[in-house]
Amino acid sequence: MTALPFWLLLGLAAAATLLPLAITLLRPARARGRREADVTLYEAQRIELEREREAGRLDAEAHRAALLELQRRLLAAPEETPEARPPQPHRGGWAIGALLAAVPLLALAIYLPKGEPEMPSAPYSLRQQVAARDDEVLAMLRARLSQLPPESPQAREGWALLGNAERSRGQLAAAAEAYRRALAGQFDAELAGQLAQVLLEDGRTEEAALLLAESLPRAPRHVGLRFLSGLAEERAGRPENARGAWRALLADAPEGAPWRGMVERRLQALP
Repeated sequence: MTALPFWLLLGLAAAATLLPLAITLLRPARARGRREADVTLYEAQRIELEREREAGRLDAEAHRAALLELQRRLLAAPEETPEARPPQPHRGGWAIGALLAAVPLLALAIYLPKGEPEMPSAPYSLRQQVAARDDEVLAMLRARLSQLPPESPQAREGWALLGNAERSRGQLAAAAEAYRRALAGQFDAELAGQLAQVLLEDGRTEEAALLLAESLPRAPRHVGLRFLSGLAEERAGRPENARGAWRALLADAPEGAPWRGMVERRLQALP
């Protein structure tokens, strides 16, 4: 393929990608509440996950983990405020549209001097070197955090960040250990929920159930912990316990809670 057709094809692809966004930005905005936006985003991401699973790009375990993360985010989303804003036209829409057109041109100008579109992907040995370097950096961070007082804010924040990093690399056992170290300094309901979710993703269901049983008395109104408690019971083969937990959660749900439909679907799917 010659250079000109390649860049022409690349430009057309960029234009096709940005066109829907440009149309949306230039069109007058429609009023949308926070609740509606959260539910719409959740449904769109759920449908995309289903497509990835059906196409074979996500196995069953990865699909369950990703879906669980979407559900946790929906449960953690704040409730909508009662004030509603009327629809207003976009301000500076044409300026934003011009910026959208300039982005691919700027990217092309930066890439052209040294870009190599025919360059092959990184070899396996290079990826191994990068992974080894990441391991070394995280090991150094872990060693430094171990020297800090466990109850200090720096230690708690550092262990939580390390847990996030390990989780993003798929190192669930290391992530769980880091989250536990963060919780050792001070209890945090959101962090406890993340630890419980990692344990469930790692197949450590009873351990997750025990953690949730210890955490719920300390945060009895936390929606995420209550949902995960039912999920742990479901995974452990105790559907009646899961049913009771989710029914109690729905009974306390405020009118129009964005996560109500998701919990109802999980409840109906129980045997």
